Amino acid sequence: MEARRENTVVPRWAALFLGGIALALVPWTLYLSYALPARHVTEHWGVAWSGFDVGLASSLVATAVGVARNAPWLEAAAAVSTALLFTDAWFDIVLSNGAGERLEAIALALVAEIPLALFCLWIALNAERAVRTLSASR
Repeated sequence: MEARRENTVVPRWAALFLGGIALALVPWTLYLSYALPARHVTEHWGVAWSGFDVGLASSLVATAVGVARNAPWLEAAAAVSTALLFTDAWFDIVLSNGAGERLEAIALALVAEIPLALFCLWIALNAERAVRTLSASR
């Protein structure tokens, strides 16, 4: 365990920095929850969603390529896909309009987005071991 700390590329202060940012987000989030309007209309709704979906599709392609090539960056690609899939499910549900649309978003989250996110998370958590095992067997 000690050797891993010495070989790290990320300086230790990064943990304090990121932790501080996370703490600063608490009051900011509370402020936004009270200050933002309940309704907002935008001209770029379609561009926002289609752009997000292009990013999601790209991360899934990167994860697939990483799996196929046993790439050293597979863990990162799978982690990004995990985060984007959970984010997609969250916003689909929260931003749905009406009970029917919300039920559809919940159903899609339960049968597609969340299971796929959990699968990508499994890949991210097991990628290093899987790539190491495959490399050793060659």
